[in-house]
Amino acid sequence: MDYEGPILDDHLHLDPVNGQDTAAVETFADAGGTHLLVLNKPSWSLGVEVDAAADFREGFDLTVEAVERATEVLDGRAWPVLGVHPALISRLVDRGYTPEEARDLMCAGLEVAAEYVDDGPALAIKSGRPHYDVDEAVWTASNAVMRHAFAVGAEADCAVQLHTEGGEAFGDIADWAEERGLPREQVVKHFAGSRTVGPVPSVLAKKPKIEGAIEQGRPFMLETDFIDDPDRPGAVLGPKTVPRRTRWLLETGHEDAVRTVHVGTPARVYGIDTEATLEG
Repeated sequence: MDYEGPILDDHLHLDPVNGQDTAAVETFADAGGTHLLVLNKPSWSLGVEVDAAADFREGFDLTVEAVERATEVLDGRAWPVLGVHPALISRLVDRGYTPEEARDLMCAGLEVAAEYVDDGPALAIKSGRPHYDVDEAVWTASNAVMRHAFAVGAEADCAVQLHTEGGEAFGDIADWAEERGLPREQVVKHFAGSRTVGPVPSVLAKKPKIEGAIEQGRPFMLETDFIDDPDRPGAVLGPKTVPRRTRWLLETGHEDAVRTVHVGTPARVYGIDTEATLEG
């Protein structure tokens, strides 16, 4: 691949407790990848059960440390994106919390995540709502958590990545963000469809989805949602995928799309300069 520019995976997980951790980053870098946004895994998957706001820090700190190791491997760098996985509400309710109690704890966790943005190591926060069927009380509480994430993001002046149900029409969610002071350009729909409306789409790096996103002519990014789970190796996509898809885009004459994905959209959404942070 005759390309020396940045290659960013917008949504990847590292598991320093159970998974490949830095070895996955080395795989990404060997394939040509230069920059990563690393999302903290759900707290319970790292062996952490939360019952107070401070309990979120253990998972956040593990992710920050994993990102520091990742940056040592990359020609560019990695950034943490920290927050509260929306499925936590179901886990808390199963443990005896009311939906409202779970909501309040998750909102407190988002405020802790924002401290990591304010203090420097984290780039953005994550939130969302369940991607599976829940009862009305849990759905209402989950939407309240997501709205709070937008207010927290606006206060911290950072983007919010969203994990939600499938679909492509999310204009109402972008409106909620703007009502709370967060521009819709700073709302990112993780695992987005190519025709996602409202937030900025972070598109799973599969060829048909990428082709659809290019046809829309809107800013977008690429992700693997690699989950670093030894029981599901390569899920959702392996860490080589975004560099490989970037090579394919270049080979098929989509140089403009490569610049949009890896330079223009990250600058617009997160305020990062993937070229200036690329060595040599």
